[in-house]
Amino acid sequence: MSDKDTMKDYLAKHPRMIGVLFTLFVLLSQAGTVVAGTNSQMGP
Repeated sequence: MSDKDTMKDYLAKHPRMIGVLFTLFVLLSQAGTVVAGTNSQMGP
């Protein structure tokens, strides 16, 4: 089994993790947007 197939095989065995990873990705991207917006509004 090669290294690049391990994640694919794991997700095939655990399909709920696809949803978990997607949700985590969405939350982190939204948090990054909030932090970027907050920092750009702060001024001297």
